Amino acid sequence: MTKIKVNGALLAYNEVGSGSPVLLLHAGIADRRMWREQVDALVTRHRVITLDLRGYGESELPATAFAHHDDVAGLLDALNLDSAALIGCSFGGAVAIDTALAHPDRVSALALLGAAVSGHDWSEQTNDLWETLVGDLDPEDFAATAAGEVRFWVVGPEREPADVDPQLIAFATAMDERALAAELALSAVDVAELDPPAIGRLGELRMPVLTGAGAADVPDIRKLADRIAAEAPRATRLPDIPDAAHLLPLERPTPVNTALLDFLPH
Repeated sequence: MTKIKVNGALLAYNEVGSGSPVLLLHAGIADRRMWREQVDALVTRHRVITLDLRGYGESELPATAFAHHDDVAGLLDALNLDSAALIGCSFGGAVAIDTALAHPDRVSALALLGAAVSGHDWSEQTNDLWETLVGDLDPEDFAATAAGEVRFWVVGPEREPADVDPQLIAFATAMDERALAAELALSAVDVAELDPPAIGRLGELRMPVLTGAGAADVPDIRKLADRIAAEAPRATRLPDIPDAAHLLPLERPTPVNTALLDFLPH
């Protein structure tokens, strides 16, 4: 692990390999460890960088205003990279899209796995599913909140916890407890959003885009993958990956890695 100063914050990252650069951006319920199944596959062809976004994992959170998408561009500056392919899952996918819109010359390609999109309003169906599966939680009870979020996102609404590898559930829960502490701290900092948000600007994504989701993920996420594919001019929709929910790179690494290697520029 290395730390580097980016826009006034020390950000933690790992870097291995050589070749065309690829930067992986983690889900909001995780940190850079979620990419452990992708690094060895991608390093055969790429310079692979896994980042803890500001406040998450081992990255710092100074009490100053910032934007995640500007941090991504700042990391590329700090590493003397003109551009990189961005791979993002969930919230990391939203950050990747925002970076591609705010700094289009810095992003050579986008691979979006279960990606959120800034400005998207969750549907009533998704809100109802949350109430049914999780209900009200005390945001300061990290253990209970992590258990609820893992039930909703990692297991998914169409499966039962017994259907999912218990080691995956344990790892995801540990990452999420740490991420919840990060989100509580981030709530006290001025985090700038992309303005206007990405949801109405997907047609501006001119680089190659791969978008996909787990077949067991919440319906809104699968619909967002459809929308990205329909509106981004150079987008390809990966078929939903069977028996995978929101952390599909961890849960089903083989089809994810195959798709990424087929898509990413050499």
